[in-house]
Amino acid sequence: MPLKGLLSSGGGKSAKWRRAIARQALSDAEKVAMLDQLEVSGLGWFWASDEEGRLTYLSPALAERLDIPLENLIGEPLASLFEPAANERNPKPLSLLLNTHKAFSSMAVHAVARPDGAVLRLAGQPIVTGKTFAGFQGTGTDITEDYHREQETERLARFDSLTGLSNRHRMAHVIEATLTAFQAARRNCAVIMLDLDRFKQVNDTLGHAAGDELLKQVSARLQRAVERDCTIGRLGGDEFQIMIPDIDDRGELGEIAAKIITMLKQPYSLEEGRCVIGGSIGIAIAPHDGVTRAQIVRSADLALYAAKNSGRGQYRFYTADLENEAIFRRRLSENLGEAVREKQLLLRFEPIVEAKSKAVRALETHICWDHPDRGYIDEEEFASILDGSDQVIEVSQWMIEEACRHAADWPECVRIAVNVPLNLFKYDGLVAHISSVLQSTGLVPSRLELEISEDLFIGDAEAADRTLGALFKMGVRLTLDDFGSGYSSLAYLRRAPFDTIKIDQKLISEAVRVEARELGLIKAIVALADALEMDTIATGIDTPELMKAIGECGVSCVQGAIYAEPVDIDTVQTELIGGSWIIPPNENRSKRARRRTVFRKIQVIHDDHSYEVTLRNLSKTGALIEGLADVPKATQFVVDFGGGQLAVATVIRSNGDIQGLEFEQPLVDDGSGGLCTRNRVSPYALAAAGAPLKALSAGNYKTMRGGTLGDASVPQFGYSGETV
Repeated sequence: MPLKGLLSSGGGKSAKWRRAIARQALSDAEKVAMLDQLEVSGLGWFWASDEEGRLTYLSPALAERLDIPLENLIGEPLASLFEPAANERNPKPLSLLLNTHKAFSSMAVHAVARPDGAVLRLAGQPIVTGKTFAGFQGTGTDITEDYHREQETERLARFDSLTGLSNRHRMAHVIEATLTAFQAARRNCAVIMLDLDRFKQVNDTLGHAAGDELLKQVSARLQRAVERDCTIGRLGGDEFQIMIPDIDDRGELGEIAAKIITMLKQPYSLEEGRCVIGGSIGIAIAPHDGVTRAQIVRSADLALYAAKNSGRGQYRFYTADLENEAIFRRRLSENLGEAVREKQLLLRFEPIVEAKSKAVRALETHICWDHPDRGYIDEEEFASILDGSDQVIEVSQWMIEEACRHAADWPECVRIAVNVPLNLFKYDGLVAHISSVLQSTGLVPSRLELEISEDLFIGDAEAADRTLGALFKMGVRLTLDDFGSGYSSLAYLRRAPFDTIKIDQKLISEAVRVEARELGLIKAIVALADALEMDTIATGIDTPELMKAIGECGVSCVQGAIYAEPVDIDTVQTELIGGSWIIPPNENRSKRARRRTVFRKIQVIHDDHSYEVTLRNLSKTGALIEGLADVPKATQFVVDFGGGQLAVATVIRSNGDIQGLEFEQPLVDDGSGGLCTRNRVSPYALAAAGAPLKALSAGNYKTMRGGTLGDASVPQFGYSGETV
């Protein structure tokens, strides 16, 4: 039955209803009192404005919540008092909403005078009398806690909770969006991949809390190191990524990378102790090294992998041959076992010289590889191939056996030193193998010196102690390698039976730097070793200045290029015929620069023709090419090194088919001991200029249209014989 019918029907029941409804009617005073109670309780606040948008009413409790006196709010334009909160989606100015004279709801705002204060959710309803707009009336709700909780949730979804840097998800989004926008505008963008060196050791030795604090300090240093617009992210663990827009200058990028590496290797002070780490960097540049996020990140990853394989603490730019290099290195690593069985490996020996007498007291063993396809692989490159290989135990066992076999024929005053990889030391059969080798070769145990890294004590320290104890009882000499690069070296010396401390080479190299503290540290290490009745070895002595400084520290033995570099077994046997080998330092000796053949066959362009020539040598300011006859001085060439690397050069010397070139703009370091052009020319720009694309290096510009020269061009210079 309708309510109206019920109320109009007779009976006592309808009378009760009428009395109940009558009790619902409140006076105006009672209504105001109820609203006051609602405002005071905080369940609801109210506001009102006039037709011009000035605030005419605001709940006093709301003004108190905003921490602004009510008299400073009433009469002021509402749009000047409040503004949208920071994370408000699609925020519209409050003035725009008010001017439309339309209802609005759920607008998050904060007071302009208190941007860090309370956050309100406002709703408003226009008041219209007839056709006349009379202002707004609305409600306000305090959402401060919910707002900050939501803001923190969104921040954690985009930023790393530990360092505050962008996380992996946000970096992917930023790089993707930037490359998409830059591709249309043909702008450049660099991506840097960074991996910390020796970070795991900090976690293992000082604890995860120390590792977390270290990551915070690393992130702070990264933000100081890159002094230009960039986005820095932590991808997880000890991996970082940096995106720098609008840069393709490899000279500038190299300087940034070198600065980062220098800053990262400075000591860190943590609550748990002092530590030193490092960093390796890979750099790729769009659009040269990729146009999509997947391509450019993969290129930077390959460059990082190459930097780590080159000895860590370095940077590398991506080049097209890095992928082939990575594949070839993996194949080499897989073929190490075959190399042992096919007798392709050979040993070289680096003299360790007694500081006072200059007599050779030991020879440190290095492995090289005479590869049937690759050719000679020196000890430095071989060490990077062996690192992490599944064949490291087999190869290292061969090295120990071969080294002992040679040393058995040497004078008793000369020891053989062998570096023991961590994987081999953890191998259960190490002690038995060494015992068997000593017995079969007849080498006195005290003439075998095993060099062991501090990394040995990370993990199962008790097992390490047992192995060291067994070797000590056998009579083998033990050397703690790279002392000064770790974190708990004093503890190692106290518990392990070492005979010698080999001081970290990086510590040695800094000893002659102005205002360096390393020299004092070296003196302290020598004093500590003397107190413990241990010998000391300083490595990497390659200059007279360094030799003099280290000599004043009182080290027992030295090794380095100023005395001798690694030599083959024939040289060792010849030098030891007389029973001793004296090597005085030679100031004219210097460390042989590791030679890398970066360019061999290259293109040079003159007028409308391209010539293939042989690059004989290269420096930052010029090059020597061979293959063209009768080229006069002052001839200008565009030298194409490949991969968009073009350099303008002038012939300053010409002798037969050899020309000396001087570059218009010097080359820059490529991070791997080689050189590269500061900038690369985009193939799009070359095509637009009508450049001779067909004349440039094969494969560089296959997708480009344009290029007016090549097939119909006329050469001005002839080739010489069979040089090219």
